[in-house]
Amino acid sequence: MIAEVIVYTLADAKAAASSGVNRLEIITSPTEGGLTPSLGLVQMIREEVDLDFRVMIRPHSRSFCYDPDDIRTMERDIAAFRNIGARGFVLGMLTPDGAIDETGLIRLLKVAEGLPVTFHRAFDEIRNQEQAFSVLSRYPGITHVLTSGGRSSVLEATAAIRRLQLLSEQSGPTVLPGAGLHPDRLEAFLKETSVREFHMGSGVRKNGDLMQPMDPDKLNQVRSIADRFQ
Repeated sequence: MIAEVIVYTLADAKAAASSGVNRLEIITSPTEGGLTPSLGLVQMIREEVDLDFRVMIRPHSRSFCYDPDDIRTMERDIAAFRNIGARGFVLGMLTPDGAIDETGLIRLLKVAEGLPVTFHRAFDEIRNQEQAFSVLSRYPGITHVLTSGGRSSVLEATAAIRRLQLLSEQSGPTVLPGAGLHPDRLEAFLKETSVREFHMGSGVRKNGDLMQPMDPDKLNQVRSIADRFQ
């Protein structure tokens, strides 16, 4: 079972690594849902933490629709992070009518040069998620889809996650459920959905607050639960 956690400081990354989590999602601006982090932060984590990680590529939080200048910015960010040893990226883009922006996606995947890419929770703004999942399945560079099943908390969307998991098992990216997961409900959720990976943010922080430091006890609890599904 792969456990991924959100980090936005070097201290976050060190705490997560010490607990035995498997992968980091590096962001900045957590109150805006996560934006592109600084080159310096990613470089520090790359040098000081021996752990898989993916870098958020999101230039602003106004929407998931990006104009040509936004796309050029995202391309440059991906190239810069790739040049300092980034191991993967987290990104997502939609058309004004709420479909996956395949034109923009193809451009970014080209710059990523085969590094693994997670399509982020822009996916949760798409009405027909199963159809969108099939679209993403056409792109080998998209290895994961981060989703709450279209709900504010993934704990309210176990049936939707299970359906996506069945599609993933047939052919497609790995389903990465996130948003609202916390240690007390994690084991039951994993049993109900049969997913093999999960993503946590506030659920592994003090007082369940994404703006607070990592909570070592919660991190260890999460790792212990994940280990039972090996």
